[in-house]
Amino acid sequence: MANLVLAIDQGTTGSTVLVIDTKSNVLGRGYREIRQIYPRPGWVEHDAADIWDSVLFSIGEALSQAGVTGADIAAIGITNQRETSIIWDRKTGNPCHNAIVWQCRRTAPEIAKLKEEGYEDLFVRKTGLVLDPYFSGTKIAWMLNNVRGLRADAEAGKVAAGTVDSFLVNRLTEGASHVTDVTNASRTLLMDLKTQQWDPELMQILRVPAALLPKILASVSDFGKTKNVPGLPDGIPISGIAGDQQAALFGQACFTPGEAKCTYGTGAFLLMNTGVSPVASKNRMLTTAAWKIGDTAAFALEGSAFIAGALVQWLRDGLGIIKKAPDIEPLARSVPDSGGVTLVPALAGLSAPHWRPDARGVICGISRATT
Repeated sequence: MANLVLAIDQGTTGSTVLVIDTKSNVLGRGYREIRQIYPRPGWVEHDAADIWDSVLFSIGEALSQAGVTGADIAAIGITNQRETSIIWDRKTGNPCHNAIVWQCRRTAPEIAKLKEEGYEDLFVRKTGLVLDPYFSGTKIAWMLNNVRGLRADAEAGKVAAGTVDSFLVNRLTEGASHVTDVTNASRTLLMDLKTQQWDPELMQILRVPAALLPKILASVSDFGKTKNVPGLPDGIPISGIAGDQQAALFGQACFTPGEAKCTYGTGAFLLMNTGVSPVASKNRMLTTAAWKIGDTAAFALEGSAFIAGALVQWLRDGLGIIKKAPDIEPLARSVPDSGGVTLVPALAGLSAPHWRPDARGVICGISRATT
């Protein structure tokens, strides 16, 4: 009898898949890193085909390590890098452009224009988000405006858009489902936090057609069933979706208003449960959906730093100071302190509470004693 859960965590640097039993024991784990693509300074992309391939590989590795088959899986849950945006062909499932990653700063000019036109208060009031290139809405609009023929295809209903969860569900169901959950939708600049539905006024401002967007469901829902997925039988239900930071808030059992968690991954994200009503920040934090179960939604306040673990990846791939990520630990332990050297890791701009997409990394305090 199928009684195991397949948990897919599609992150910024790679995809992890766990096989978990009914007592929350991890029986198997699969992981594959994905390529980071930097077409220009400040631009960050992923190949959506790489994302899908990494998930398939990790599913196979997790099942193999657990010593089980796809027939033992009762349900699938998905958590994902949140604001990364993809547009794909509805018939083939193929991406129309590389995924634009949440760290990407390319829409800073569009954000500046929206601010000049006086729209920021409207977006803050309706979505709980500040105007920043971080979020999905302007990324989707950028693709519609810059990929030849894409806007016409969108208006004709030939293509679909969404965050990574939507893309994965679409692939897992062989195109049958175009859905998202409230936590991911709340990161787009297009969802009204109070109604938990797409907002026509915001879609009109960003020129994002309604036909392009997925249906918003609660975080625990019938998102669809597997079809023609290598290694998995048809008919496995996809039963849970939440953006990675909201999933961490729930996973850390922060069920009571006032309870908070901080996750150190690619970036660092602090979320605090604020209960069943959205709370507006007085200090440029974000108000976001925490989860929705049944008809009841919970909300959170969020502060974020875009670069945390990604800095270690940059030391490895960009500067070549280390050969593999774990090498950072013995280096850090080899000195008593930083010798007065400070690094501001604004490699993708500064987020809360500054929201400065133009900011860049700074190293200061260097002396002749610095090694």
